[in-house]
Amino acid sequence: MSGKKHSVKVTILNEDYTIRSEASPDFTRAVAQHLDQLIRQVQMNGLVVETNRAIVLAALQVTSELFEARAASEELSGSMAVLASDVRRLLPPAKRS
Repeated sequence: MSGKKHSVKVTILNEDYTIRSEASPDFTRAVAQHLDQLIRQVQMNGLVVETNRAIVLAALQVTSELFEARAASEELSGSMAVLASDVRRLLPPAKRS
């Protein structure tokens, strides 16, 4: 992402923030909305009263999702490499490059 930076106004927990990012404005808004929803969900569960603790728990949830997605991606990449190797053996020698 080495394109033009966009300034996007987002609202998280009724606070306005201006975010500068190379991501599209729609993507930035969607990310902010997702974070806002996660924080509110933590707050609605009633286990956390303090806003800063709700934010930390939401951040941990997002980080967990990221780690799970990375692990799934690595597993898929490994499976694809094995499949490509298996298919390569089935090709005629001239096509195995």
